[in-house]
Amino acid sequence: QVQLVESGGGLVQAGGSLRLSCAASGRTFSSYVMGWFRQAPGKEREFVAAISWSGGSTYYADSVKGRFTISRDNAKNTVYLQMNSLKPEDTAVYYCAAGYGYHVPVKLADFGSWGQGTQVTVSS
Repeated sequence: QVQLVESGGGLVQAGGSLRLSCAASGRTFSSYVMGWFRQAPGKEREFVAAISWSGGSTYYADSVKGRFTISRDNAKNTVYLQMNSLKPEDTAVYYCAAGYGYHVPVKLADFGSWGQGTQVTVSS
């Protein structure tokens, strides 16, 4: 399995931006589809964004479409989540995940490896 470590979370005001990074171990990073999920206090973990092996295909939750961008650099074994126009309802722990493929709608079960999460807090 691949090991994943997220970074880049923090406290930001509404309307601001953050970029999350997820570094993966192992030599087979390019064979995984990657995803970002989030979990707010008292709520279930939900899908945010996913990207194909090559980065040529992406998919977003409706709640973040047009504001968030997922990308990957296979040479650096890293996937990113650029978050713009942040809202207080984006506050959550954000998790990076790796899988072998996904279908729409994307499900947690599509991803078998998970990072430990990074906190994102958006103040109003």
